[in-house]
Amino acid sequence: MASRRDWLEAGLAVLGQDGAPALTIERLTGMLEVTKGSFYHHFKGMAGYRTALLEHYESEHTRRHIAEAERAGASAEDRLHRLMELALADKPGTDGLETAVRAWALQDPEVRRLQERVDRLRIDYLESLTAGLPGDDTAAPALARLLYLLLVGSQQLVPPLPAAELRDVYALALRPALHRKAEHP
Repeated sequence: MASRRDWLEAGLAVLGQDGAPALTIERLTGMLEVTKGSFYHHFKGMAGYRTALLEHYESEHTRRHIAEAERAGASAEDRLHRLMELALADKPGTDGLETAVRAWALQDPEVRRLQERVDRLRIDYLESLTAGLPGDDTAAPALARLLYLLLVGSQQLVPPLPAAELRDVYALALRPALHRKAEHP
């Protein structure tokens, strides 16, 4: 029998690959090679599944990244670099996931609320990290937004900007803040 996590991970894979309309019990049971009974063992129906899927997405693709970044070191720079590694990691089955969730948010109020919450949480965390970099704290909110917009924008390109190229863009965007560190150790 597939675990609850198996169902949720399969849902994220379907979502990233083919978008929200492809999230059907039939598609998921086919992927997991189980019966519908297994689905109903874990979820009360498709609406409950979608809510759980959104919670899983937020947990795995935002809250877990923040928690892992927090364990990366004492300095804001160390945590920021770890966060970027996590955000840019090539994870099988997650290609297109962020774009698919954003597209879904344009059509579904529940998903829109989730996307707003995730965006706010991510930007707030980036702001806390950029505020910890040397130099002018008043630039932290703008730098946080710039870093996040680079990620979101890179995902909208067709094909999306490869992680290696985005790393170079991030290095360029962070150069002034990190340069200040070299000037004021």
